[in-house]
Amino acid sequence: MPDVGHVAVAEPPYWPAAVDAAVDAVGRGEGAVVLVPHSNAGLLAPAVADRVARLGHAVGYVFVDAALPGPGPDASLAPPDLLTMLEGTAEGGLLPRWTDWWDPADVAALLPAEQLSRITADQPRLPLDYFRRRVPMPPGWADRPGAYLRFSAAYEEEATRADALGWPVRHLPGGHLHAVADPDAVARAVLDLSG
Repeated sequence: MPDVGHVAVAEPPYWPAAVDAAVDAVGRGEGAVVLVPHSNAGLLAPAVADRVARLGHAVGYVFVDAALPGPGPDASLAPPDLLTMLEGTAEGGLLPRWTDWWDPADVAALLPAEQLSRITADQPRLPLDYFRRRVPMPPGWADRPGAYLRFSAAYEEEATRADALGWPVRHLPGGHLHAVADPDAVARAVLDLSG
């Protein structure tokens, strides 16, 4: 898993730093690579796949409770309603940590307190401007082999769109951070879907 914490201090438009980190984590070589984006990283997966393919890899995806880009030439890094909410929380151009965006009771329900504490401590404060950006989508990105693993109801629409692309879709009931709560079950599902 690439470390993308430096995105918080990258120069605008920010997202290329995350793509670079993911591509560097894969490296040059042969063989198949399956990208497993979670949450908002789904919007960057097509750009990562395009670059990784140019390094000589065959590339596929298993989107995991992740944003799935639409059919257009680019994708917004935040839907309008989320962007409006975030604009009300930024201080000095920086957003609070991700876990502070939501109701504390909702966040507490995602994971045991010890795990949640570790995750919260590692979160960067991202620039609000990051979420105002659009990411170009490489032509044919959805033609690569793909699958979708949904945990939460929040990503039901993405799972439906993945199904419309002809990708296998599975529902593994859990919260958005289910990969942390039950990593073994999630790993088995990802391996099965990447089959």
